[in-house]
Amino acid sequence: MANYSVAEAKNNLPQLLDRMLAGEEVVITRRGMPIGQLKPTTSVQRGVVLDPAWLDANRVGTPNDGDPVRGMRDSYRY
Repeated sequence: MANYSVAEAKNNLPQLLDRMLAGEEVVITRRGMPIGQLKPTTSVQRGVVLDPAWLDANRVGTPNDGDPVRGMRDSYRY
């Protein structure tokens, strides 16, 4: 477990978050006393898996055979 002062944490937050996501607990201190802790949650979903078959089965029709830009442009009234 690594300890960082508030100033160090402020200046190095992206690196501390990377360490936290790697599984390390990070403690934030003020005047040497712990005031907070960064640790990964158990509910974080790492990455999203897309299922092409599900996407095809649940596709919503778009105007003009899949060209939504053309459909919006053609339906616009000048």
